[in-house]
Amino acid sequence: MITVPVSIQLLLAVILFLIGLAGVLIRRNVIFMLMCIEIMLNAAGLVFIIGSSLWHQADGQVMVIFILAMAAAEVAVGLALILQVFQMHKTVDVDQLRELKDERQQA
Repeated sequence: MITVPVSIQLLLAVILFLIGLAGVLIRRNVIFMLMCIEIMLNAAGLVFIIGSSLWHQADGQVMVIFILAMAAAEVAVGLALILQVFQMHKTVDVDQLRELKDERQQA
């Protein structure tokens, strides 16, 4: 069985997390931002799995199950909110929604 060094595994997790973080900071579409948050959560789960296999403990696997459950709930609530915002404003662009907020404050 081929084993991958822990440093390479952690590097993969860091790269995934940075991709997700860059997506949250750069993208303006709320759906893409949700997807990038999912990537970040998966990177955190990968770190837990790496630690779990390194120390031969099941704690990391339990945390990953918790992260997956939390991510599923986050997606369900997030998509429901996005659908409501889209029905009201006909956009999911964060910048346009921010402009709507500014217009409401000026009135």
